[in-house]
Amino acid sequence: MPGLIRGVARTAVIAGTATAVSNRVSRRQQGRWAQQEAQQPDTQPQPQPQPQQPQAAAASETVLTPEDEMTSKIDKLKELGELKDQGILTEEEFAAEKRKVLG
Repeated sequence: MPGLIRGVARTAVIAGTATAVSNRVSRRQQGRWAQQEAQQPDTQPQPQPQPQQPQAAAASETVLTPEDEMTSKIDKLKELGELKDQGILTEEEFAAEKRKVLG
């Protein structure tokens, strides 16, 4: 039973991390678009807003800069460290997840 709970907790953490990263990337991209629009002269016609896609699809299509990728990896590693400190992840699970992040 503890193995099942640990597996469910790990799955929840991974899904939560993916959601947080997806949301962070979306907000960052929207901020960049807003900044670009603010820098454009007002004489140009405003582009029509595109319909928003589900976040999972948007995250897979977003291209991360090397800086964004490093920030994302650091955030994931911090979360994994916190989970290990809380006793949710064992040392072996932490090491395996860390290898996945650093890939």
